[in-house]
Amino acid sequence: MTTATLVAALVIGAVLFGIGLYGALSQTNMVMIMMGVELMLGGAMVNLVAFWRYLHPDAYSGQMFVLIVMTVMALEAAVGFGIATARFRARGSVEMEEAAELKG
Repeated sequence: MTTATLVAALVIGAVLFGIGLYGALSQTNMVMIMMGVELMLGGAMVNLVAFWRYLHPDAYSGQMFVLIVMTVMALEAAVGFGIATARFRARGSVEMEEAAELKG
C-alpha cells in the first residue's frame, strides 16, 4: 500500500467517523443515534484496516480483528433495535428526551 492510498483510506475513515459523531450527538431519535454509532465504528474499522495493511502488508491477523469488530457492531445493533422496539411498543416513541425512565 502506498502512502497516497493510505492517506485516502484515512480521509474516508475520518469522514465516516465525523459524520457518525455528528449524527450521534445531534439527533434525539434512538434509531438515528444508533446509526451514528454504527458509522463511527465503520470509520474506525476503515482506519484500522488501512494502518494494518500499511504496517504489515503480509499479515492477515488484522482481518480477524475486523471480523470481531463487525460482530460487535451487529450485536450492538440487534440489542439497540430490540430496546427501541420495546420502547416504541410501550410508549409509542423512540425519542431519547422522553426516555428518562431508562436511567439506572
